[in-house]
Amino acid sequence: MLLAKICGLTETIHIEKCIEYGASMCGFILFYPKSHRNLCLDKAKELTSLKHSKSNVAVMVQPNKSQLESIKNLNFQYYQIYGDQDPDEINKIKKRYGVKIIKALTIETEENVLKYKKYQDISNVILFDSIGKEKSLSFDHSLLKDVSKNVIKMIAGNIQIQDLEKISKIADIVDVSGAVETEKKKDLTKIKEFLLKIKEINENRTL
Repeated sequence: MLLAKICGLTETIHIEKCIEYGASMCGFILFYPKSHRNLCLDKAKELTSLKHSKSNVAVMVQPNKSQLESIKNLNFQYYQIYGDQDPDEINKIKKRYGVKIIKALTIETEENVLKYKKYQDISNVILFDSIGKEKSLSFDHSLLKDVSKNVIKMIAGNIQIQDLEKISKIADIVDVSGAVETEKKKDLTKIKEFLLKIKEINENRTL
């Protein structure tokens, strides 16, 4: 079954649409002003306190202790972490804040993919993303062919609705943001269509 994480959410109505149509995770960008999806802490608190919210993901790049302390009481079940922290540091964050970890790796070469081995024992999910981050670029998904089947794989990077059938064969979770936006704002119709396509794929696979 392919699960979905809708990332870069900034408004209540968009989160409600994600939940209505079956997104498994809602992602929120923190401490990254380069992104038009970046949230201030007050807004993050507001959006993650929704009564029916599912698994909320704090998406961060190389977060420091002060930043981590500032969100420790917010309603996040996952920390998605980009950066070059060593596995021990990631494990300390996981234990200190009692959250699940999505370790994000940016992929350009097979060597980048192999870094997952350092984090697979301490991460709940490994995210394979493009080098573009906020720019929504793609990467060659065939580079993931030898990743262990024991790893829960999330894939991001300019994924479009027409890519989902293919993605469903290599990933456990798809992570999308730009594909469900219009002029850099989340589009309710695109969110609905994207999630319904995933539901259709999953239903067809169970027949």
